[in-house]
Amino acid sequence: MIRILPTAAAATAAVLAGSALAAPPTPLPSIAWVISPADGGCRTDLELTGRSGAVSPVQLVSDGERLTLRFARDSLPEQAFLALRIDQKRYSNLMTRTADPAVGEIAISPETEAALRKGSTLDIAWLGLEPVGASLAGSEQGVTDLRVCGAQAAARHRAQKEVQAAEQRRAAEESHRKALADAELQAARAQAAAAEAEARRLADEAEERRALEDARRQQAAYAAQRQAFEEAEQRRRAWEYEEPGYYRPAPPPPYGWRRY
Repeated sequence: MIRILPTAAAATAAVLAGSALAAPPTPLPSIAWVISPADGGCRTDLELTGRSGAVSPVQLVSDGERLTLRFARDSLPEQAFLALRIDQKRYSNLMTRTADPAVGEIAISPETEAALRKGSTLDIAWLGLEPVGASLAGSEQGVTDLRVCGAQAAARHRAQKEVQAAEQRRAAEESHRKALADAELQAARAQAAAAEAEARRLADEAEERRALEDARRQQAAYAAQRQAFEEAEQRRRAWEYEEPGYYRPAPPPPYGWRRY
């Protein structure tokens, strides 16, 4: 049974499925189940060949939970329901285009995975210019190893991500603490500078007040001395005029008068 997707994807799937039905038999080399760690999982590289000898590489990838078939092809739709043939039996699975528009991933369903484990041949009609295929010899252990490796690699990847996230959190917290400490230090310096400036201002004002008070006291002392002198002079003059027999010198001649 074929699931119906949006029009473009459904049309693509129908065309590809039709090609599969008309595909001639292809040579089936054995798959070497070499498992390699990948980013957050493990993969095995498969080489499917056509009648002409052309090779179409694909990858089976697993993170321990999911099993996907990754391939490259131009002009991929965003999604499509594509068929794989295992022992000439059709198994349709959902294909999703990745961030790379020329790379697609097929999510292998449990039914398709079970067929991969037990099957002897894998054929794909739509991958290249001609149908391609390969032997599934050793697939039972190969798929099992791929899932185990994927689970372990994914666990390590998650642990590394957690360590990196913890380090990033610690670095962010340390940066935040340093920023707070720097801000507090700057605030303390600013407060100290402001207090010092205020102290200088108050000292300057106090010095100005002292200088003003000194000037006022000096002026008051000078005025008192002058008043005391004038009062003493007035008393002396009064005594001279009142004292009998005191010689009083004649007043000086007017300005410009000369005695001959």
